[in-house]
Amino acid sequence: MPQRVVIFANGSLPDPERVRPMLRPDDILVAADGGARFLLALGLRPHAVVGDLDSLPSLLLETLQRQGMVVRSYPREKDETDLELALRHALEYRPRAIRIVGALGLRLDQTLGNLALLAAPWLEGIDVRLDDGVEEVLLVRSEATVEGRPGETVSLIPWGMPVEGITTEGLRWPLRDETLYPDRTRGISNELTGPQARVRVRSGLLLVVHRRSTEYVKSET
Repeated sequence: MPQRVVIFANGSLPDPERVRPMLRPDDILVAADGGARFLLALGLRPHAVVGDLDSLPSLLLETLQRQGMVVRSYPREKDETDLELALRHALEYRPRAIRIVGALGLRLDQTLGNLALLAAPWLEGIDVRLDDGVEEVLLVRSEATVEGRPGETVSLIPWGMPVEGITTEGLRWPLRDETLYPDRTRGISNELTGPQARVRVRSGLLLVVHRRSTEYVKSET
């Protein structure tokens, strides 16, 4: 069973090299349609490409297929985005964690939709995070950790409802069994005080946005 699937979405990724230190040799690499271009820019080959395939040249697809890549093709007129289809494909590998690259920025509607996917009930129990090497976004249902270095920004944003029983460790302004509300901004711009913070919630969905120092790219182990 693979530990992790990394999905490359067809969004914004200003510097693909910021992602390279995040990758592990045993990652399963999945491209959501045009997200394959980011993998190719890194000199990597996707294990699978999923989507309507309107963003990739047919000759490139044929070449990748001959090299053993799996292609899951869907019609352009569909109810799901390519990223959602790629996420559902990722579950076939039964991973413990999923990282989604290239899903932040570019189009606000797509970014909001990508964030909303984190709340999908079929992803519960899997550590799923959007990560472009600078910003990391995750949805806390019960407990999660954030790793970085002191001074980096960590914002806590209630997702669609009040989040109760929030307790944090390793943040400059700690919360102790407290409630954050979606129509207030109290949880914005907290800071790491050490290499790791822990966030726990009793009820609700808490969006956590971790922005790394721009001169620093953390390598996961």
